[in-house]
Amino acid sequence: MAGQSYTALLVTKTASSSPVITQHDDHPSSPGKPNYSLVETSAIANMEKKPQESTLSISEVDRHIDDFMAIFNFTTSDPSTFILMGIPGLEARHIRISIPFSTSYLISLFGNIMLLFVVSKEQTLHKPMYLLICLLALTDIATSTFVVPKALCIFWFNLKGITVHGCLTQMFLLHTVSFMQSAILVTMAFDRYVAICNPLRYATILTNARIAKLGLVGLIRSVICMLPLPMLLSRLPFCADRSILQTHCEHMAVVKISCGDITVNKMYSFVIVFVVIGIDLTLIALSYSLIIRAILRISSKRAHQKALNTCTAHICVMLMMYTPGFLTSVTHRFGQGIAPHVHIILANLYLLLPPMLNPIIYGIKTKELHDKVGKYTCRR
Repeated sequence: MAGQSYTALLVTKTASSSPVITQHDDHPSSPGKPNYSLVETSAIANMEKKPQESTLSISEVDRHIDDFMAIFNFTTSDPSTFILMGIPGLEARHIRISIPFSTSYLISLFGNIMLLFVVSKEQTLHKPMYLLICLLALTDIATSTFVVPKALCIFWFNLKGITVHGCLTQMFLLHTVSFMQSAILVTMAFDRYVAICNPLRYATILTNARIAKLGLVGLIRSVICMLPLPMLLSRLPFCADRSILQTHCEHMAVVKISCGDITVNKMYSFVIVFVVIGIDLTLIALSYSLIIRAILRISSKRAHQKALNTCTAHICVMLMMYTPGFLTSVTHRFGQGIAPHVHIILANLYLLLPPMLNPIIYGIKTKELHDKVGKYTCRR
């Protein structure tokens, strides 16, 4: 019937899924009946839907926050990368541990650059002994620079990823520089032997040109000895878990994540270290045995003391380099029961302490160098 009113039931759902019935009367003048227009009905339905939309938007925000935070989680599962874990077991203290790392690096850079600057400026220091100190300073700068920046990225920014080629390159450079340092220490021992046992022939036996040639020979020897290490490692298959328990790519730490036969790698590294470092230590021991014999023959106490002082700095540097290196090698091969962080700390001490302390030792123990450094640092 055209005169009769009709009621339309519009059903909407709220966030709690309870139905809401909205009435519409096409006779607005009818008493006691609500009169909702279609626009109002739509508005009411939208109001009822707002809690659901709010809930969805919160979840979307959470998802976007997670995606955003993932951007700063630089640890990757890319099979072409390794993961440097830093110091496992001490992750909560990485920020604190970064303080000695950064401090030692800054001291190392300042001290060694100062030595290079002073020797380059002073013509009186252009002698074989000081050229050898400069070569050692260069290797110290290289060693700390190859290790510390990446370690700080791990400690500060969680930048743990490193490409396979980058890891093998870092490993090769670190071990090459380490062998180069050993060659420099052998040359220093020979320099002290000639200076004490054959002082009259010192200027003819050890010239600056000859020191440069000896340094080049030491570099070539180091490269030849270390080049097979990354070549052998690159042929090995690696496990799915490519986490390296170290702050840098140290050879034995990388070998341990391989799933292949590592017998050749372990044997080569052991033989090369035993032969090369063994020969170097034998030559150093021979030089100092001859030096001690020559010193004991000196009757003058003053000359006796002076001869000993010329060797003190070199002996301290040798102890700092070879002792941590020996302990690191022994604990890696025979210290299976030692906590991993102890291995890692020893390996890092081996790389951080000598570059920091070497310039201090030579600056204090070598009088001529000490005076020249004081000339520049105390200048007003």
